[in-house]
Amino acid sequence: MKYVPRAVLFLGIPALLFALPWWLLVYTTMSGTWFWLGSAVFLLGYLVLPAGMLLGHGPRQSDAASLVGDTMLGVMWVVFTWSVIGAAVRGVLTVAGVDDPVRSRVVAVGVLAVSVVLSAWAIYEARRVPRVRTVDVEIPGLGAGLDGLRLVVVTDTHYAATDRLRWSERVVEEVNALRPDIACHAGDLADGSVEKRMAQVDPLGKVEAEYGRFYITGNHEYFGDAPGWIDHMSGLGWQPLRNQHEVITREGDSLVLAGIDDPTGSGLPGHGPDITAALAGADPALPVVLLAHQPKQVTDAVSAGVALQISGHTHGGQIWPFRYLVRLDQPVVAGLSRHGERTQLYTSRGTGFWGPQLRLFAPSEITVLILRRPN
Repeated sequence: MKYVPRAVLFLGIPALLFALPWWLLVYTTMSGTWFWLGSAVFLLGYLVLPAGMLLGHGPRQSDAASLVGDTMLGVMWVVFTWSVIGAAVRGVLTVAGVDDPVRSRVVAVGVLAVSVVLSAWAIYEARRVPRVRTVDVEIPGLGAGLDGLRLVVVTDTHYAATDRLRWSERVVEEVNALRPDIACHAGDLADGSVEKRMAQVDPLGKVEAEYGRFYITGNHEYFGDAPGWIDHMSGLGWQPLRNQHEVITREGDSLVLAGIDDPTGSGLPGHGPDITAALAGADPALPVVLLAHQPKQVTDAVSAGVALQISGHTHGGQIWPFRYLVRLDQPVVAGLSRHGERTQLYTSRGTGFWGPQLRLFAPSEITVLILRRPN
């Protein structure tokens, strides 16, 4: 019986995504042969979506099925969202006295046109090299020698079924052009095994940063082979920060750069976040910058007196309006925020994308965090 809710969810969500658009685009506008053809297309889509997701993300891990299922999921989320809006517009037109068939056809054409344009734009946004976002962050207690220190952050690259080797190389070129003092990868490196995804990940070995390259696990590493990815990134010259810290010193001044595991790792022996262990032995007088994949880990950061936490995980919602659902789970969806008396949190919208290769009103980013002394 414990598997029934999962099965209902697995079939119920696609049913919801297809039912409203079918009603708005087919039932209210078509008749005869066109009605049956339109209904057959929606029924086929309803069957293909869960099959693609199951074959792509289940035990078989089929990349071809993943591409079909993920893309359909993203496109149908866009169509469903605008069908909801279209249904509301249809209600307004009804009150205004606009009768069928004009009312239904105007709404259907509008929903279809907007969905097509936005889906195409979202695919372009997901596949492009991310824009650079530069943010100055004032750090109390930062020494003069560290003023202007540049941390370049990539996160949520999610190397997966789509072969993004060239994209990966261009991201590395962009990162190096930004002249990072410190390079950070804040987790969710790849989906899949090291063997299947290493070719896309390996260009990260060419990132150049004078004071080091640092990596933490995200939740998706623990859906696959977290120990393997930790070892692989170490082999590429990235230092995994697994509940540990390093002291960064420039021109005689120092700060603590720490990293903790993602909470998803708690079920794996020797894994899981431990901020006490991460800061053990650190000079309490030095400001702390913490890499923690999920924004909600800021609760522990506040308790530990961390100056700045750097996170990803949310993708900025990835496909609007999903950001509002993300906000139910995380305290912040994107950007710089303040928590407690002394802790700041920067949440990146992510460099890549998970699953559906769409980003709608949630552009990807490569982030440059410039640390500043308070005025």
